[in-house]
Amino acid sequence: RGFRLSTLESRDVIMSSTFEDNSTLYRFLNCRILREGRLLDRDEALWVRGGRVQDPRQLFWDEKTKADVEINCGGLIASPGFIDLQINGAFGYDFTSDVGQVEKAVHSVAKAILQHGVTAFCPTVVSSLTSVYHKILPQIAAYKSSPDEARMLGTHLEGPFISRTKCGAHSEHAIWDSKDSQITYETVHHCYGSLDHVKIITVAPELPGMFEVIKQLTSGPHKIVVSLGHSEANLRIAEEAVQCGARFITHLFNAMLPFHHRDPGIVGLLTSHSLPEGCTVFYGIISDGVHTDPAALRIAHKACSAGAVLVTDAMAAMGLGTGVHRLGTQDIVLENRRAYIKGQQTLAGSIATMDSCVRHYWKESGCSIEEALEAATLHPAQVLGIDSDMGTLNFGSRADFILLDDSLCVQETYLGGVRVYPYQESK
Repeated sequence: RGFRLSTLESRDVIMSSTFEDNSTLYRFLNCRILREGRLLDRDEALWVRGGRVQDPRQLFWDEKTKADVEINCGGLIASPGFIDLQINGAFGYDFTSDVGQVEKAVHSVAKAILQHGVTAFCPTVVSSLTSVYHKILPQIAAYKSSPDEARMLGTHLEGPFISRTKCGAHSEHAIWDSKDSQITYETVHHCYGSLDHVKIITVAPELPGMFEVIKQLTSGPHKIVVSLGHSEANLRIAEEAVQCGARFITHLFNAMLPFHHRDPGIVGLLTSHSLPEGCTVFYGIISDGVHTDPAALRIAHKACSAGAVLVTDAMAAMGLGTGVHRLGTQDIVLENRRAYIKGQQTLAGSIATMDSCVRHYWKESGCSIEEALEAATLHPAQVLGIDSDMGTLNFGSRADFILLDDSLCVQETYLGGVRVYPYQESK
């Protein structure tokens, strides 16, 4: 009934498939599938139909069917696609400053990051004026992902409710002035204009009124993930924020109090015993060889490997060359793989790609291949509570996956079982 293809032959056949094809049954064989924390033997195949991973036992025993198409993956690793929870822009586009072309920016980035294995992402907007949020967020809320682009999961709002002393590359003029008044849920809602399609908000928990805001954001109708970052919070304040519902840390070690043995600050959440029972505090970490020293990567991994979430924190300069680029309202100078605010030595967002972050984390943290991959797949899905659908290759999950070689270099990217990278060449 079926026919078999080599890896190279499979590319054009899979590209000729449509995203609406719900009947063709594909069997990806000779691959090592990442599932439940381990790489399976090559005799385990990945079965895909209707954009979902299928259970071969059900196919054999209940349906008594065979594959329509078999694809030989040549011994490559089959991993869920990467999920980037913090990306400010890339390839010349900035999600904050490109107010008039937000939809174009998201579409362009969503297409381009497929080559780096990213199949889902949260476009990140840095601290901005209220008028800017009211222009940008409705455009993102109305955005519809194309089937051949990485899935847009919702917005990550990084600011403006952050500390002025830990603002990093954020414009001080855009940071909320909370000196004279308590911040309330109404304050936050008014600032952003709408919370539709917002998935993550980064806040400094020490700001007045923020504990109650965290409670309402995380328990309200939008069930927003609150992340702690750009903050001067000590450990006690950070623990209280987690008690109120915060579950994520924005770029660990960066833009927060440095670790101190008498008060480890937000970093101390990785080993705190004063958290809700069964609570895992996930932490974003920029594994680009610039923002986080390898020794710090190893400390974080050994302290709480289950909480590691690799993020790029990429800016518009990602994929471009040396020069001046934009991050929100700031001019950013790119030199020697490092991005700085123009005229300063303050590090701005990174220019790293997600696949390079995964490789660096694997080589420098002392983790296994499986742990490196799960830090960019399963863990970010767990942060958003979508791990039953994405971030795994469990039966019933979306067939968004990538094929990698033993050096963790991306060879092919699939969305819903359809190959979207490498792109099909026109004949």
